[in-house]
Amino acid sequence: MQYLLLIHDDEAQWGDMPEDERNAVYAEYGTYTEELQSRGILVGANQLQPSGTATVVHVEDGKTLTTDGPFAETKEVLGGYYLIDVDTLDEALEWAAKIPSARYGHIEVRPIVMRQAEVAS
Repeated sequence: MQYLLLIHDDEAQWGDMPEDERNAVYAEYGTYTEELQSRGILVGANQLQPSGTATVVHVEDGKTLTTDGPFAETKEVLGGYYLIDVDTLDEALEWAAKIPSARYGHIEVRPIVMRQAEVAS
């Protein structure tokens, strides 16, 4: 089963963090990522650009509307993700708790809908 571990944290907190402390957290991320890779459960992962670079798309009455970010009135924003493949939700929750940002924000764990590829006859 695949789970998406969505990392929500406070961008301002990261911006205010001393560089040496921020580098130490990034090193923790490197160790965490290496562990996922060595266990063969990492499917993908990426850090996202700041929320101010986001654009939201909405279609209303056939017209496409766009809004520049940040678009949510919240301190915590989606900053990145890991996509992992583990056997149970409990395993996914254990891995989510190991993400360094779990100490600074929240990690949302979402199962992925897996669809069978249609075989052409």
